[in-house]
Amino acid sequence: MARDHRRLRAFNEAHQLILAIYKETQIFPRDEWFGIRAQVRRAAVSIASNLVEGSARRGGREYVHFVNVSRGSAAEVAYLITLASELGYLSASAQERLQAKCDRLVPQLERLVQRIELLVKTENERREEA
Repeated sequence: MARDHRRLRAFNEAHQLILAIYKETQIFPRDEWFGIRAQVRRAAVSIASNLVEGSARRGGREYVHFVNVSRGSAAEVAYLITLASELGYLSASAQERLQAKCDRLVPQLERLVQRIELLVKTENERREEA
């Protein structure tokens, strides 16, 4: 059963986070281009990419796995934003904006995991009854 990832609020929030991360990390020092800058960008892209991949999977268990990976990547992004700020690579206002996006996204991903797990459980119970 294919799902449309574009209809997920979490996907759209993740996409906006990617755009913001790329914008705010443009000013990172050159010696960080392959360090924190590359890692925070990869992790941000991973959030949305795993939602897309999970949505394309047939089974609910696979779907929840990919959403969990997205949630882990979101936690990684939140940490890297804090680290970049403490190292002086992000301004306080940029850190606040990015952190606010993460703070909205992580609970959405958690709710999505819970919703999918409930659907998987319900599907399994129906199969057992049949």
